[in-house]
Amino acid sequence: MTSNASAIAWQRRRASAAKMWREFASNKGGLIGLGFLTLTVLFAVLAPWIVDQSGLDVTNAKGGLLQPPSAQFLLGTDIDGRSVLLLTLWGTRISLLVGFSATILSVLIGTVVGIAAAHFGGWISALLLRFTDFFLVLPSLVLAIALSAVLPQGATTVIIAIGVTAWPTTARLVRAQTLTIEGRPYIERSRALGGGHLHVIGKHVLPGVMPLVLANTTLVVGNAIIADATLAFLGVGNPNAVSWGSMLETALNNGAVTRGAWWNLLPPGIAIVVIVLAFTLVGRALETVLNPRLKGQRS
Repeated sequence: MTSNASAIAWQRRRASAAKMWREFASNKGGLIGLGFLTLTVLFAVLAPWIVDQSGLDVTNAKGGLLQPPSAQFLLGTDIDGRSVLLLTLWGTRISLLVGFSATILSVLIGTVVGIAAAHFGGWISALLLRFTDFFLVLPSLVLAIALSAVLPQGATTVIIAIGVTAWPTTARLVRAQTLTIEGRPYIERSRALGGGHLHVIGKHVLPGVMPLVLANTTLVVGNAIIADATLAFLGVGNPNAVSWGSMLETALNNGAVTRGAWWNLLPPGIAIVVIVLAFTLVGRALETVLNPRLKGQRS
C-alpha cells in the first residue's frame, strides 16, 4: 500500500515537472537564456582543458602591449601582452563561481529567516524582521566593501561579503509566501493531527516555498555577478584571480580609456551584460510558470 502511494506521488511529480517544462519551453526568451547559460557553465567547467592556462601568467605573455585585435589575438592584448580573449574566457570561471556561491549563501540565509519569521511569529518574528530591516536600510554595496576590506582578500571573502548582504529581499519574499501557505486549511489539519514545527515546515511549507525560491535564485545570481564585478573594479576583490571585474579595473588603471584601447573594456563589459541578461530571462520565465497570475502575460 505504501509503495503504491509512493509510486503515485512520484508519477504526479513527474507529470507536474513535465507540465512546467512545457510551459517554460513556450517562453522563447527563457529558452534562449537557458541555452546560453548551459553553454557558459559547460565552458567554465571545461575551460582548463580547452584553453592554455599558461597564457594567464604575465611572464608567458606572447603579444605586444595593448596590441589591437588581429588574426593572432582576436580581441587584442592587455597592458601585459596577454590575450584579452583568453582572459575573458577564463574570467567566466571566477565570475560564475562567485555568483553561484554567493547566491547559495544569500538564498539559504533568506529562506531560513523568512520561513522562521512567518512560521513562529511573536517575538521571534519581530526580532527577525527588525534584523532584516537593518540590512535592508544599509547600502549593500557599502557593507560588502567594508567586509571585503577587513577580511583577508580572496574569493571566499567576496562570496561572504555578497552573500551576507544580499539576503533581505529573499527573506521578505519567502516570509510573504510562507504566510500564504500557512493560512491554508491543510496546515491546520496537520497541526490538529499532532504535526510539530519540523513536520509542518518540512512537509508543507518548504515544498510550497521552493518554486518561488528557485525562480528568485536565478535573479539573485545576476545581481551577485554584478556585485562581484563591482567589488573587483573597486579593487577590493580577489587580486590574484582573473575575473571580468578585475579586467575592467586593470584596463582603467593602465589608461586603456585614454589610449583608446576599447578592446580591453568591451569584452568583459559585454560578458557581464549578456550573462546577467540570460539569468534575468530564465528567472522571468520561471516566475511566469510558477506564478499563476502571470501566466496570461507570457511573451
